[in-house]
Amino acid sequence: MARAEVTLEVGDDGIAIISISNPPVNALALSIFVGLQRKFDEAARRNDVKAIVLTGKGGKFSGGFDINVFEKIHKNGNISALPNTSFDLILNTIEESEKPIVAAIEGLALGGGLEIALGCHARIAAPGAQLGLPELSLGIIPGGGGTQRFPRVIGVSKAVELMLSSKSIPSEEGKKLGLIDSVVFSKELLKESRTWALDIAEKRRPWIRSLHRMDRIGSLSEAREILKVAREQAKKTAPNMPQHQACLDVIEHGIVHGGYSGLLKEDKVFKDLVLSDTSKGLVHVFFAQRAASKVPNVTDIGLKPRHIKKVAIIGGGLMGSGIATALLLSNISVVIKEVNSEYVLKARKMIEANIQGLITKGKLTQDKAEKALTLLKGVLDYTEFKDVDVVIEAVIENITLKQTIFSEIEKVCPSHCILASNTSTLDLHVVGEKTRSQGRIVGAHFFSPAHVMPLLEIVRTEKTSPQVILDLMTVGKIIKKIPIVVGNCPGFAVNRTFFPYAQGAHLLVNLGVDVFRIDRVISNFGLPLGPFQLQDVTGYGVAIATSKVFANAFPDRTFKSPIIELLLKSGRNGKNNGKGYYIYEKGSRPKPDPKILPVLEESRQLTNIMPGGKPISVTDQEILEMILFPVVNEACRVLEEEVVVRASDLDIAAVFGMSFPSYRGGIVYWADAVGAKHIYSSLKKWSDKYGSFYKPSRFLEERATRGVLLSEPVSSSAASRARL
Repeated sequence: MARAEVTLEVGDDGIAIISISNPPVNALALSIFVGLQRKFDEAARRNDVKAIVLTGKGGKFSGGFDINVFEKIHKNGNISALPNTSFDLILNTIEESEKPIVAAIEGLALGGGLEIALGCHARIAAPGAQLGLPELSLGIIPGGGGTQRFPRVIGVSKAVELMLSSKSIPSEEGKKLGLIDSVVFSKELLKESRTWALDIAEKRRPWIRSLHRMDRIGSLSEAREILKVAREQAKKTAPNMPQHQACLDVIEHGIVHGGYSGLLKEDKVFKDLVLSDTSKGLVHVFFAQRAASKVPNVTDIGLKPRHIKKVAIIGGGLMGSGIATALLLSNISVVIKEVNSEYVLKARKMIEANIQGLITKGKLTQDKAEKALTLLKGVLDYTEFKDVDVVIEAVIENITLKQTIFSEIEKVCPSHCILASNTSTLDLHVVGEKTRSQGRIVGAHFFSPAHVMPLLEIVRTEKTSPQVILDLMTVGKIIKKIPIVVGNCPGFAVNRTFFPYAQGAHLLVNLGVDVFRIDRVISNFGLPLGPFQLQDVTGYGVAIATSKVFANAFPDRTFKSPIIELLLKSGRNGKNNGKGYYIYEKGSRPKPDPKILPVLEESRQLTNIMPGGKPISVTDQEILEMILFPVVNEACRVLEEEVVVRASDLDIAAVFGMSFPSYRGGIVYWADAVGAKHIYSSLKKWSDKYGSFYKPSRFLEERATRGVLLSEPVSSSAASRARL
């Protein structure tokens, strides 16, 4: 394994090249900061050094601060582990150096990497180098002077936009904004940077210290107006994330009181935020996402992923067309099979609409869109299936139809072809029981809309081959999805864990709690939609179908609510026909519809579960807990049955599959923060009052009694998974 180090070489031209080496992305580990300080001090002392070029080895400048340090701080609470780089290194050593320093940027300069570059006196970059300050995505703000230098170099408006969105930009755009002084080919990068550094030393180019600049700030009133608009926007888009408002406050402080005062403020706020619950949750998700890519007996046995060139999709409806869109945008050829020409045309139009939507949002260029569509072919038979690498069945949830399809494709596809189903609830053993290719059968459960939602649930049976799992994981990464590997059970990991979510909400309504209040409580917690608006949007058919699956699978802990049937009977079909719990009119936000109150009253009379016939009295916190604690309870069963490799996989599933707020760390992480004892005692109390829906699981009871975290591994051997 390559050692993290900083090297110094002095050329005949008097230019010292200081290089960061810490593969794969030259992360700024604590040892790298120490090395940089020593090498800059040495270059400053040496009489044969006229100027300095800072670069990174292996084609990358630096991916930023080593996030492992944050994880350690979150565990031990010791903030002193953070080095004082903002002042000691970037301000005093680099920016205030008596010898000019030029950053030679290739590959990427993100977070602390870009902050170090901003402290340099010029920045030269190779084409396509990625530049950005994504710290807010980890619940913190830039802590190396980024909040002060970035607005001074590229202007307040653009700096605010990039920091709040955590987006990176290519070096070409950086050049237009004034962040990069020159873009040159990689092979010319060091040569050009040396020349530039020498030109500054010999006064042929200006010696610019970013922190001293005010020419891009504009007037105080203009800057304050930009920040005011950004604050209002952040209140809407990130209401529960303090780092957004904190970042804007620190930027404004520096504009009003000067760059040095801004650095002091930034340092204090940065350290406060590192210890915040928001940062802890987001850093947990960051590492959980990395961990999900490691699957025992799949990724650790020396297998190499096979190249996937062509994928066939059976069924071009909402899911099939979404999956096709994701594949096409990643340069994978797609064949869509439908039952007739009309459906083929309809599928193509849906794919075109998906792609056009991305163009409209500025996420895709017209050229790339046109190229993607050339890779699509619609068919009515299996002729084109003879050379496909993967088939994904995406038809309706009908077990007989799926069995027929799998029997047919086994005969026509090549022997290496992966046979995947996009089923969200059906048992894969039953889906593939009429085939002889059990090792090739796997679940590829995408979430709707499939070209937008990031999660891909890869469902394996006891017979699915490790090569098939690895290949599908690789496809997932190529199409920019986050794959998690799960075991085969009703609803798999995601829908299984979250089936009590909607049922808990329905139970509360039947106990007399207001529908719209429930939705408000849940959206205030951080989910994008409350459970009832979500049902309006996803469709009542989906809700009915899934509730039947879970009622059959887990009859002892399901709550059967008549509300949806009553809504359909009264002519409501959710967003589909503009009338559900809410009224949907084009061009306006959904409005709560008081006309559903008689429907809800009828449901309450049918279920007859209100104590003494009167609505229960609950606080908002109790509403939240009565909906989410049953989800935690089911998560406990999923963990006990080892449906997932590790608890953090369930956190990833919750965040990227169900839009659980990422800053809360995922469902299990959040539950551990709340405490197993409180969850267990609450569920026990409610089960005594309202029935078996709330009955605590054995796993939860055991963990609560023993004081063990829910996220602690179930068994010592990761290889002895019951379902994996």
